[in-house]
Amino acid sequence: MTEIRSRAPKEQRGNGSVSLEKSLDKKQLDKKVEQIKTLSALRLLLSLLGLAAVGWFGYKTLSPILYGSPTIPVAPQTKLPGSSRFGTLKPSELPSTVGGLKLAADVEKREAVKEAFEWSWHAYEKYAWGSDEFQPLSKSGSNLTSAGGVGYTIVDSLDSLLIMDMIPEYERARDWCRDNLNFDRDSEFNTFETTIRLLGGLLSAHYLTSVHPSPYIQADAGLYLDFATDLGERLLGAFSSPSGIPWSGINLATRQGIPDKGNQGVASLAEAASLQLELKYLSHLTGDYVYWRKAEKVTEIIRSQAIHDGIAPIFISPMNGQFVASEIRLGSRGDSYYEYLLKQWLQTDRQEPVYRDMYDEAMGGIKKHLIGQSKTSGLIFTQELHPARHPRDQTQTWQVVPKQDHLVCFLGGSFILGVTEGGKREVDWTKLEDKDMEDFIVGKGIVESCMRTHDTATGLAPEIAMWVQWSDDRPEMVDWYIKPNLQGVLIDGRNILRPETVESLFLAYRSTGDEKYRQWGWQVFEAFQEYCRVPTGGYAGIEDVQAMPPTQLDRMETFWLSETLKYLYLLFDDSEHISLDKHVFNTEAHILPVFSPEYISPFATS
Repeated sequence: MTEIRSRAPKEQRGNGSVSLEKSLDKKQLDKKVEQIKTLSALRLLLSLLGLAAVGWFGYKTLSPILYGSPTIPVAPQTKLPGSSRFGTLKPSELPSTVGGLKLAADVEKREAVKEAFEWSWHAYEKYAWGSDEFQPLSKSGSNLTSAGGVGYTIVDSLDSLLIMDMIPEYERARDWCRDNLNFDRDSEFNTFETTIRLLGGLLSAHYLTSVHPSPYIQADAGLYLDFATDLGERLLGAFSSPSGIPWSGINLATRQGIPDKGNQGVASLAEAASLQLELKYLSHLTGDYVYWRKAEKVTEIIRSQAIHDGIAPIFISPMNGQFVASEIRLGSRGDSYYEYLLKQWLQTDRQEPVYRDMYDEAMGGIKKHLIGQSKTSGLIFTQELHPARHPRDQTQTWQVVPKQDHLVCFLGGSFILGVTEGGKREVDWTKLEDKDMEDFIVGKGIVESCMRTHDTATGLAPEIAMWVQWSDDRPEMVDWYIKPNLQGVLIDGRNILRPETVESLFLAYRSTGDEKYRQWGWQVFEAFQEYCRVPTGGYAGIEDVQAMPPTQLDRMETFWLSETLKYLYLLFDDSEHISLDKHVFNTEAHILPVFSPEYISPFATS
């Protein structure tokens, strides 16, 4: 019977009859089908709930986390000196009236800085001519890639040679560019560094030669504009991302943008938003506004997002233009975004108000969230915010980290420049509005705290300083310290000839005329002279600012020539030479003119 029952349904399909056994089997089958459907629906529902949970977790973990009042802590302000929230300055601490301020040169000190430049440049010419970088201890040169050099040191130094009136050296550098400079290199270059050093260097050389008193030098201007246009066209490939946020890398030969493999393809805030001065000036010179629009689009994307009080995480995705959960900081990967907000407004003769508005909002956010005060002396410093989970309920929050990169030291001068507007604004320091007085006091305080980080065995500041806050229970009566070396390589304690402190000293002196800024600049220069000068030529960074004698590093960064020595030279020069009311400095200290734009977008006036 078992065999007959099992075969009956198949045998009876064609005769139209239905057996009792088949009828019972169909009911059972229908019931099982319904059970299976119910189970499948339940599984689908559980899967959707699981995906929703994963999505929510991803949103909370990986998306921007700048929403809601508990996310960003407000830095304690009650003990900070200053106007309104910050107290008041003594009359003796206020500068004299600014506006057409005339400052004479300190010729002896200026010429000492020039001699240091000559010592550096001639060593490069002797041992590494044409190479991208110079190793002063091994007396050799190297290139950024195996595809060949792109004139990194030479192009980065052209405007320094011109403003220091080193004409024979300049002419040799110009001849090298004319005969050897070639950007058709099939390799990956950093978009940001290529823009600020090479494009910025070429545009500055074009400008300075075009206004040079010698007709012979003026004739070189076209050479640099041709090179700048060629390079600018190659850099456009970096903007080929889906969002318009530039890729971090660029192949100069194929003109293809390359994602940053080391950071899952994201770009840093500074990389993406510190190309604008150069590309906008290139458009102004050529009449081709494709560069301007590409650069401006980046700022427009950033502004469209709900960033909290104008401050933003350091990583942004070129794929969708969204910020990625990451630190908020003013040092590496964040710094020059804030610098360029003010300078874009100044560059186009204050005719694009959106940049001033974004700058003011960002400086307000910095004062609210990123300014700390040292425990011992009450020094003003900057701190960082790191994404974290609250230990009690695991909600998303921020951890305040009292860490200040040397890179942040640009900010003191930037705050002061924002108040004086490069000398175009008449300033009565006794009648400033609260916001401007706060900006001045915070800027002045950052300059002073950056100088305090030079209180080391060598008189040179470390790469990174950790500050002792009011809540810190460290027993030492110190304002700041260097994190100890725990893994065999001392990173925080290095000094690699960075310019940011002397940059702020230059801007602060030109803006206020306060002689202490020159005194501090000379103090820093003498420390460079004592510990970084190489007997056979050039200057080298040092491994540990607290070690005596310090060990020198076999590298002379190009910014030593393009920034550090340039700012020191101009600090001791007269204020009419490269005046702040007629020029802006890009983040590599390349000198660009203030101009009246022929193109102003709706965004720029929004």
